[in-house]
Amino acid sequence: MGSSSSKPAATAPQTWKAPGSAGLSTELVQHLQSSPETDASRLQAIELEIQARVAAELKRLRDQESEALRAAQAKLAESTDDKTADDNSKTSYTVSKEVQALQKKLEERKRIRSQLPESLENARSGVVRCLRENDRRPLDCWREVEAFKEEVRRVEKGWVEKVVS
Repeated sequence: MGSSSSKPAATAPQTWKAPGSAGLSTELVQHLQSSPETDASRLQAIELEIQARVAAELKRLRDQESEALRAAQAKLAESTDDKTADDNSKTSYTVSKEVQALQKKLEERKRIRSQLPESLENARSGVVRCLRENDRRPLDCWREVEAFKEEVRRVEKGWVEKVVS
């Protein structure tokens, strides 16, 4: 039992050979071993080639984009020249004056909305008071509702006359 070792004796390294093309495989292996190019250098060369292609594509796109921008600017310049030839009477000063006038009109309209006449407010509060008193019978408030409608008509008529004039 103890007379032989449990591990086999060291033998020569195993050599793998392909059937029929033993010479080709050896030549290929020798060529690859003697080649100064390594995996890292091949990867680096591929990476540089990819970067060069990307840079060329980016340059082409930038050139294309700048050409499109130039064309758009030329078209815009033509259209502004046409507009200024057609409408020389309006300057930035006159346009800003028109804008200010429109802003003033808008502010006046806002003030009209916020200032309700006292008669309209009284008619409104009369409708609210009647509806609270007659919560079970709201149809009894028809007189107050009609008075409120008449006040609204009067205020609307005044507003329309003010806006039209």
